[in-house]
Amino acid sequence: MSVVVSMDEIRAISERLGVDLAKINLDSIHLPPGDDMGIPSDDEDLLKEDAMEEDQGFGNILVVDNLPVVPKEKYEKLEGVVRKIYSQLGVIKEGGLNMPVDPVTQKTLGYCFIEYNTPQEADLSKEKTHGYKLDRSHIFAVNMFEDIEKFLKVPDEWAPPEIKPYVPVEMLQKWLTDDKARDQYVIRSGGDTEVLWNDARQMKPELVYKRPYWTESFVQWSPMGTYLATVHRQGAAIWGGATTFNRLMRYAHPQVKLIDFSPGERYLVTYSSHEPSNPRDTHRVVLNIFDVRTGKVMRDFKGSADEFAVGGTGGVTGVSWPVFRWSGGKEDKYFARIGKNVISVYETETFSLIDKKSIKVENVMDFSWSPTDPILSLFVPECGNQPARVSLVQIPSKEELRQKNLFSVSDCKMYWQSNGDYLAVKVDRYTKTKKSTYTGFELFRIKERDIPIEVLELDNKNDKIIAFAWEPKGHRFAVIHGDNPRPDVSFYSMRSGTNTGRVSKLTTLKGKQANALYWSPGGRFIILAGMKGFNGQLEFFDVDELDTMASAEHFMATDVEWDPTGRYVATAVTSVHEMENGFNIWSFNGKLLYRILKDHFFQFLWRPRPPSFLSKEKEEEIAKNLKKYSKKYEAEDQDVSLLLSEQDREKRKKLKEEWEAWISKWKRLHEEEKMEREKLRDGEASDEEEEYEAKEVEVEEILNVEEEVIPFEDSQQ
Repeated sequence: MSVVVSMDEIRAISERLGVDLAKINLDSIHLPPGDDMGIPSDDEDLLKEDAMEEDQGFGNILVVDNLPVVPKEKYEKLEGVVRKIYSQLGVIKEGGLNMPVDPVTQKTLGYCFIEYNTPQEADLSKEKTHGYKLDRSHIFAVNMFEDIEKFLKVPDEWAPPEIKPYVPVEMLQKWLTDDKARDQYVIRSGGDTEVLWNDARQMKPELVYKRPYWTESFVQWSPMGTYLATVHRQGAAIWGGATTFNRLMRYAHPQVKLIDFSPGERYLVTYSSHEPSNPRDTHRVVLNIFDVRTGKVMRDFKGSADEFAVGGTGGVTGVSWPVFRWSGGKEDKYFARIGKNVISVYETETFSLIDKKSIKVENVMDFSWSPTDPILSLFVPECGNQPARVSLVQIPSKEELRQKNLFSVSDCKMYWQSNGDYLAVKVDRYTKTKKSTYTGFELFRIKERDIPIEVLELDNKNDKIIAFAWEPKGHRFAVIHGDNPRPDVSFYSMRSGTNTGRVSKLTTLKGKQANALYWSPGGRFIILAGMKGFNGQLEFFDVDELDTMASAEHFMATDVEWDPTGRYVATAVTSVHEMENGFNIWSFNGKLLYRILKDHFFQFLWRPRPPSFLSKEKEEEIAKNLKKYSKKYEAEDQDVSLLLSEQDREKRKKLKEEWEAWISKWKRLHEEEKMEREKLRDGEASDEEEEYEAKEVEVEEILNVEEEVIPFEDSQQ
């Protein structure tokens, strides 16, 4: 049985042994291969249930077939050609190129074995050289040595696969049917991962599921809340349900570091990066796209980090996550990535490029999808005499819907509104002297004819833009602008009174301690948050009424998250700070409902909800007749209030009973010690102070005695 030692115990042991933990890099400590030191990880649990194929040690060996058959005198020349091709893709081990020869004819047999330093290099070489055309008659067929062993083990006769009996499982959407209409969230602290109900009426969480060492790095909900993903050394896994959280599928990807779901939860992208054998080379990147339900790899991408670097100017700025960006909607029809001078758009029917070619865009720097439609927005910076531009491109036709040229551009960022109705482009421009910049906005009305564009400049166009955010499902947006520590916050609408085609300013709030904006998912309400240097200042603001509902503080808060319904807000202090780790749950109007402290707190994530099945008309009808629908819930709220009142009464009654029991206990002890008190009072029986006469007694006490010799002569004088 394994023994888990807490960090407090480790600190105590280190102090006893005189070891300074601050000087020890815990990340550099690696367990011996195959040794878990008696602490099984979640991976071991997975292995017991569904064992992975074990690595036999041949994962770094390739078999290259369809080589020319040459005599002994041409052997060295052919070996040199093969070595030149394959040494470009990785470091071949010393003696790692073996080309067998027929012992009778002394001719090569038409294939060779190549052993690399790492499996990743072998995998990349297979990917790049399978189908390589050496000449018309010789096209390489490349396989992993391990695969050939597997093929040899295939039985000669076909046998039908074993049909496993159906085992009923919990409905994955059952958590949405909670009779109290509560939402769930997941937290990670220490080694534990917990899923809890947010029971705001009871002003406390209710535990749903808890598991130690459930993940080795982080957890992540799928976009509609159906699955919870965990990450392990061997790959990723998904779990589902309302209370049981059974493992549904596992995705093998050694050393996986990051994962990303498609919006419709049909696909899962996993990413890993591996150090090359040659320090001068860049890291090797592996990306897999899995079918979530079947676990099948639909497409993989492998190459150097340079190939996945963001930016079209040729400079390596590092791999930006997510590498693949998905088109909006639940269909998961398209995904795209940026490369040097290209945008590569793939369709998921065949997982190949649309029209078998990428979209060529010279110097393209950034792109993003509309959240609802297959429309790409592209940003291309200035180059030579060519101005910068933002373009809208329809997919799959690749037709350019709209283009806007921009001059003297320093930087550009694109913000889509959640319904895809509007696109805001924040443009930082150089002044005439080129010594400073100013900011403006280009506002695209996507759903209107010819996609009109409106230019918006702030009252003081030299104000620095600190934050920008669209109202979800709405027509308003908020901007924090000005200088710290007290910038201004302005609210705008894409509608102006009866004129729905003109932007207008609603109000400006002066001197706010805010540097981040958090809209409610339902719109209308927004939190103006002061993070980092502002120490967690929170202002709950109603944009309909243009009024502050409440001001509060969560000292050192690092995260702010609305629940998917817009009823509650969580603020958290994660382990980036050593003190006050934990989270607070607030109502939408700024009332603190409860606070939970957790040491070594890492993550707080609300469980997302899928889109409503109600039509827009039905939602408007419910909002119009809310009083009729709310009667049922008002009665439930009253019952809960009565229950809470009863619980409070019971609590007070219990406290009173505990107090009376404590008093009775001490009275009993007082009575039992009566004889002892009489002895101490020389037989006086009474305990009443007024029956005694107070007397003052003087006591003389010698504190010190000193002896001094006085000379006789001095005494005579």
